[in-house]
Parts: sequence; structure tokens; C-alpha cells
Amino acid sequence: MIAAPALYEATVGHTRHIDVGGGFRHRLYLWLVDIDELPRLPWWLRPFTRFDARDHLGRRGAPIRRGLSAWLYEHGVRIGEGRVLMLAHARVLGHVFNPLTVYWCFGEDGRQRCVVAEVHNTYGEAQRYLLFPGEDGFAEASKRFYVSPFLPSRGTYRMWLPCPGERLDLRVELHSEEGPLLTATLEGTRRRASIRNIGTTLLRHPLVPQRVSALIRAHGVALWARGAPSVAHTKNAAEENR
Repeated sequence: MIAAPALYEATVGHTRHIDVGGGFRHRLYLWLVDIDELPRLPWWLRPFTRFDARDHLGRRGAPIRRGLSAWLYEHGVRIGEGRVLMLAHARVLGHVFNPLTVYWCFGEDGRQRCVVAEVHNTYGEAQRYLLFPGEDGFAEASKRFYVSPFLPSRGTYRMWLPCPGERLDLRVELHSEEGPLLTATLEGTRRRASIRNIGTTLLRHPLVPQRVSALIRAHGVALWARGAPSVAHTKNAAEENR
């Protein structure tokens, strides 16, 4: 059984295939948690590590499982009291932004039932994708959510999202009918979630959610300055993705 909670010090990379020089690589850390056994930390660490259902399409003060289980039920998936592991940023000093949260959902028999990829954009919107990876480990889903003004509103995601062990190795590709548009990777190494490791990780990577939000906006400004073609984010597009 995969132990949780755990920390992953990781590198996220984006490669744009529709123009040259539009990618980036950044260092950060993420948490892998069992949503029924969230970390219990000393009072002085709690402001830097908080998980709240409202950050995951749920209601503030409610268990994360409640919202996720209801959503799975609506989509014909029942896991009962099966384990759910979540990879995400924690709330740090009241702020969190998760471009991608991944849930590995297991049945009561311990077998993986599905994977849920939850995507957030900088407009405060979110979308979940229900995935059933094939024998090759990949799963596909139609893009139906506005993520960036510099990507088309339609396409196909091809995702490689194996449950992490000692290593974290995720890959998301976005394709159009004309070919690949974007490849995003997340690679990292597991660290035990001891008080010492949490403290040193926070010092090495301070204010990660704030930095992620700022870097995404800075990257958008850089693409705009380079004249990258953009797609408007309209009210109708937002309503379509709910």
C-alpha cells in the first residue's frame, strides 16, 4: 500500500508545440494525501498546510470525500469506502492554486477504479475529467474547459497519470486535429512527511501556491508580448464548461 501523507519535490515543465520558446520549467513541491486521513500538524505549521473541500469543488467545512463521491456517483462510479489518494498543493497562508489535482480512486477491494483529473484556471473555474487508463497507462478525454487564452478551447487530452511511489512521473498532452499543441510534465521524488522534512521543504520552496499563480500570469504576459495568438474567454464559454 502506498503510504500517505508524503511530499514530492518536483519539477513542472510545459512545452508548447505551436510556437518556439513558449515553454518553462519550475521547481515546486506537492502533497500526496489520503483524503480521509489528512495531515495533522503542529499549530505553527497549520497556516502552511491546509486542505479544504472548497478548493476541490466541495463545500467549506465538509469532507473532500463527500463532494468527490457525489460527483463519481453521478458519473456511474461507486467506490464505497475505498481509499482515495489526492496529489495537490496545500493552502499556504490562505492561498491555494492547483492547475491540476489528481485523485486515484480505489474500490473497497483495493483495486484502482478510476483516476480523476481536476483542472483549475486563473478565472476561478474548474473542471473534472473521469479517466480509465488503458493497458498502456494512458487515458484520453475531450477538452471542454477554458484553461488559457493561448490555447484553443477544443482538443483532446492524452494523460499518463500513474499513482506515484518513490517517483512522481505525470504527463499531460493536448492535441488538436492538426497535431500536438502542448506537453506538460511533472517529475519528482518522494520525501517522508516528517515535521523536519515539511519545515525544510517550506524553506526551500516558500509560498509555492502564490508563486504558481504569479508565474502563470507572468508566462501569459510573456506570450502576449511575443504576439502569440489568443482566444477570448467569454461568458458563454464559462457557462458551457460548468
